Amino acid sequence: MPSLKEAHKSKKLTIMLITANDPKRKSWLNVDADSDFPIQNIPFGVFLTKDNVITIGTRIGDYTIDLGALHQLGYFKGIDLTDDVFLQDRLNDFIAHGKGIWRLVRNRIADLFDAENTKLQNKKKDRNKIIFDVADIEMHLPVNVGDYTDFYSSKEHATNVGTMFRDPNNALLPNWLHIPVGYHGRSSSIVPTGKAIHRPYGQSKPAGADNPVYGPSKLVDFELEMAFITSDVNKLGERIDIKEAEDYIFGLVLFNDWSARDIQAWEYVPLGPFLGKSFGSTISPWIVTLDALEPFRTESPKQDPKPFEYLQQTGKMSFDIHLDAFIKPENGDENLVTHSNFKYMYWTMAQQLTHHTSNGCNVRTGDMMGSGTISGPTPDSYGSMLELSWRGTKPLKLSDGTERKFINDNDTVILRGYCKNDKVKIGFGDCAGKLLPAL
Repeated sequence: MPSLKEAHKSKKLTIMLITANDPKRKSWLNVDADSDFPIQNIPFGVFLTKDNVITIGTRIGDYTIDLGALHQLGYFKGIDLTDDVFLQDRLNDFIAHGKGIWRLVRNRIADLFDAENTKLQNKKKDRNKIIFDVADIEMHLPVNVGDYTDFYSSKEHATNVGTMFRDPNNALLPNWLHIPVGYHGRSSSIVPTGKAIHRPYGQSKPAGADNPVYGPSKLVDFELEMAFITSDVNKLGERIDIKEAEDYIFGLVLFNDWSARDIQAWEYVPLGPFLGKSFGSTISPWIVTLDALEPFRTESPKQDPKPFEYLQQTGKMSFDIHLDAFIKPENGDENLVTHSNFKYMYWTMAQQLTHHTSNGCNVRTGDMMGSGTISGPTPDSYGSMLELSWRGTKPLKLSDGTERKFINDNDTVILRGYCKNDKVKIGFGDCAGKLLPAL
């Protein structure tokens, strides 16, 4: 199999149409008009069937599709896939096949489930092996995350935090406008939606205290983020050109990078985030491909000063993805606490990945890159409780009458995201996690 770099150089990717995105398509499966998963989406994930079989699949409406069974029954004939690519418990091998294969597979799935195509539609026996109701399956982590990097790429968020903790007139540190700032996180504590997170223990130094204390964090927060999943990018010592960077990005998930602000504040000097971050991060389990998001490209924020040449980009490199965060108290209703947008990010995914490899660092299939907290320009678009409550000085009032400065035990944080135009809506599903008391 040729490497993705060789495929890119051969220009094959530039002439392969993304027919799956045709907004006129309708599926022979029933799909609600407001579904996150129309036939134009075709995300990828891993799920457990009611027969306790783990498989790789996709989703259309409220139906999940077993791609392993689809492949075994010959529906991917003519596409250069290994026999067991969909018979695994993670997507890494499929992602390693490269962008050309991802595109062919999405196009084929769209064709098979198109209302005008009867090839699978009329084969009840095959359908029974392939299609499951979403209520009958359990989603798992979609990839084996070898490495996880978290960036700090929202100018509004960085400015808010700098204003709170430093000089408001110099909120951004000198390097922020020149490089996509980031740190290497802990991949082992990334979990799929629905898995609870325990309030972490750690050291903190209360305001006015002479010495630190040890105990459960009192300031647990959510961070409204997105994360992208990579394919093989480069060998150790090689750099990736920004013009090629997006060819190595498989897709995006919603991402809640839980944070313990009191632990973080005490520990982060001089080496940065550590235990205040590594106790848990929640992702949405369906990876939405960059191909599916193509119709929603938009201009990036103006960058001043102009980045170094290796980070300069042309064209529409941002995506118009609406983002909402909700807090649901135990036995209570969901409360919308913020609405933001991925397009606010100052540094784009292509710039983040290019900078990540600019020193020769090798990025591998299944690596995850968090965007950093995504805050907008207005107080109702801030992406964390730290900002929404302004360090606890402006508590949020929920519908049950209670207030929140940060996240309480037994609260569930839910992130939702979608793109929408006058023809189609592409969504990500829920990214939900409950905060349990400290063990």
